[in-house]
Amino acid sequence: MRNSVNRPPTPDVAEDGGKEPTLQEIISIKLIESGEKERLMELLRERLIDCGWKDEMKALCRAFVKKKGRNNVTVDDLIHVITPRGRASIPDSVKAELLQRIRAFLVQAAV
Repeated sequence: MRNSVNRPPTPDVAEDGGKEPTLQEIISIKLIESGEKERLMELLRERLIDCGWKDEMKALCRAFVKKKGRNNVTVDDLIHVITPRGRASIPDSVKAELLQRIRAFLVQAAV
């Protein structure tokens, strides 16, 4: 098994069917193992509530359900309709703050 001072051991090639983990997978593992992913998710939740995004999404869901009828809407329907609008309406300042925090984590973690 390969060991490194800067990163946790990665599985041997024979163990995972010959596939090396991608940089994205390695970063994801580091974020999870360090607990940083959960901290970033909590920060995101707070920022989206603070800027009114959560209330806006709730209102869109309610309007969609009212238009279609309560018995004619599934969770999958809501997800399909709301997800693109939700992603597009996240304020740039929130995206920038999260990106800055991720970059700082990567520099500190020396990925």
